[in-house]
Amino acid sequence: MGSPLKRILRNYAIYFLIWTFLGLFFCSQSLMQRAFSGDPTPRWHYLVTWLTAVYICALLTPVVLWLARKFPIERKNWLRRSALHLLFSALFSITQIMAHTAVVSALGLFPTVMKTPEFTFLLLMALGFNENIATYWTILGIQYGISYYQRYREREREALRLELDASELKSQLIRAQLSALKMQLQPHFLFNTLNAIMVLVRQQNSRQAEEMIGRLSDLLRCVLEDVEAQEVPLHRELDYLRLYLSIEEVRFQDRLRVEISADATVLHAAVPHMVLQPIVENAIRHGIGKSSTAGRIQITAGRANDMLEITVQDDGPGLAVDTDSGWGIGLANTRARLDQLYGESGKLIVENGAQGGALVTIVLPFRVAPGSTEGDIAELHAFDDVTR
Repeated sequence: MGSPLKRILRNYAIYFLIWTFLGLFFCSQSLMQRAFSGDPTPRWHYLVTWLTAVYICALLTPVVLWLARKFPIERKNWLRRSALHLLFSALFSITQIMAHTAVVSALGLFPTVMKTPEFTFLLLMALGFNENIATYWTILGIQYGISYYQRYREREREALRLELDASELKSQLIRAQLSALKMQLQPHFLFNTLNAIMVLVRQQNSRQAEEMIGRLSDLLRCVLEDVEAQEVPLHRELDYLRLYLSIEEVRFQDRLRVEISADATVLHAAVPHMVLQPIVENAIRHGIGKSSTAGRIQITAGRANDMLEITVQDDGPGLAVDTDSGWGIGLANTRARLDQLYGESGKLIVENGAQGGALVTIVLPFRVAPGSTEGDIAELHAFDDVTR
């Protein structure tokens, strides 16, 4: 037996039991009256009469439910529809009494009182007409109550669905915005590198130009492996950075010195993809690039409670004022990406260092990058206290 058929049979059984309970409830009241009045009528007459009455109502209930759906009472038509249902309730009552009269007369119930079908009909009209009208309106009220609850649940589900759709659209928009920011960063870096290669070509420095092209190829190949990722493990981000620095070393030769110090406990932390390259590029451009002597860039990463802090500091001339205005699209996009990914928890702080030079600090919530394992970290201790 299939599940739908079981559900239908169960519902009919519950429906039958509810009406049976009502018949027994009203029958018990009649039996109490019989006991006090000394009525000699057999008890089963009362039982059959009441069960017959409620079962006839049960058979007529689907008609009432159909009328409730066909002619709903609404705010705009409540007076006209109420009058219509009042007429329907009178017809319901008369129909129920006629059917009840036929059964009572056929079974010969209450023979001392209900001697003829006509008298039985008039007696049942006097005793049950108003009660049947109340029954009709009770069924109507229950139907409208259930219908209202179903509409309420449907509106609730619809509101939830719209909320989920809006959330999904918002997520898609954020992902699109982040992708757009990444697309701005990567061509920005690429164009700067190509310009540097062009300068070397114009200077007829073919060996360095070829070396830079080879390293650029390695970097692009590495970046394309994670082109769809918004976040990567810190150790992966340091891989990108080392490849990028190997390109800059060709340009600056012995003038560029980079120190990377990252705690082993944070190498598996999630960071935005390509977040360090534009910051280090700015440090080289505004620090080393503006000095005729060798310069140093220090990169550190550590954990402060539940936050990851990454700093990039150069020993160049620093900022004219404590602001990052004029530092180009790299820092602006980096700040925008942090805001999109982490909200108020992600910060980009640009200031002058205590010992001179510019200091850029990235602060973001510490969490392990998806797919990062301790086995991946074991081989990366070479990042700790590395001097290039």
